Amino acid sequence: MNRIISLIHSNHLAQVDYAYASRIPAGMDLLFLAGACPLTKEGIVPESSDFGRQASLCMENLKEALKECGATLEDVAYTRVLVATQNQSDLVTAWETIRKEFGNHDVPSTLTGVTVLGYKNQLVEIEAVAAVDKK
Repeated sequence: MNRIISLIHSNHLAQVDYAYASRIPAGMDLLFLAGACPLTKEGIVPESSDFGRQASLCMENLKEALKECGATLEDVAYTRVLVATQNQSDLVTAWETIRKEFGNHDVPSTLTGVTVLGYKNQLVEIEAVAAVDKK
């Protein structure tokens, strides 16, 4: 049976470019993905102050991790985006890059500015929860 994650929008809250909630049908396997970091295959974060570039690399790594689990971006039910900055414009740059990758699947997400992330030169990290049919 092919189950679909429901993205819940609201007519009573501000109109935003993401769903306010998601519903995962019963009987699906939940996937909790580690934060996707802007790491190359060599395990380093390229030196860059480009938040969009780092967000793109995070998305490529997230898609690869999902693929390993038999999932795609459309199976994601929630994300948390961490951006190491004090500038709102940097958060917006990272968010716009990530949001574009998700296309019409406007998954609920939390966007947070933090002081520092785990790897040297790291500016962006994306956590995700996804759901897939049980095999």
